[in-house]
Amino acid sequence: MPWDAAGVPRALREFVASEAAPQATLIPGCGAAYEAAWLDGQGWPVRAIDFSPVAVEQAKALLGSRAELVDEADFFAYTPPFTIDVIYERAFLCALPRTLWQDYARRVAQLLPSGARLAGFFFLRETPKGPPFGIAPEALDALLAQDFVCEVDHPVDAADSVPVFAGAEHWMVWRRR
Repeated sequence: MPWDAAGVPRALREFVASEAAPQATLIPGCGAAYEAAWLDGQGWPVRAIDFSPVAVEQAKALLGSRAELVDEADFFAYTPPFTIDVIYERAFLCALPRTLWQDYARRVAQLLPSGARLAGFFFLRETPKGPPFGIAPEALDALLAQDFVCEVDHPVDAADSVPVFAGAEHWMVWRRR
């Protein structure tokens, strides 16, 4: 995939370091699940899911003894094994067809209790084709603002991005109302 960062981005590391206690985290569309292994190593309860059997198989192989952190599952029907504090977003929304974006926003709001957060990377550039399907900043706000308040929004520098998102990726933290 052109959006596989092959590691754990600095913005996520800084987010985790800023937290006073481990946060139970769900990673939808986890791909290779690098972040899941790293979060688990930090003592964070984590579950990573992907709809693709191939992605899940590759992630489990990569994770080795931590393979149980990854499930093959449909995000829109998945029930996590714990109450979620954080949903980590990295190239999941932009991998979905635009026709599923409203469903994504509803599902994220359903999964997160009040005060919990949607944190991660958002591809803020409209694109005519995809995936990845970029989204304009005002469209993302319209999608999430009913249920979330954006608390953090800053551009991601090139060193923490992947070429397909360069110059248009933002680290954002949205708190559930």
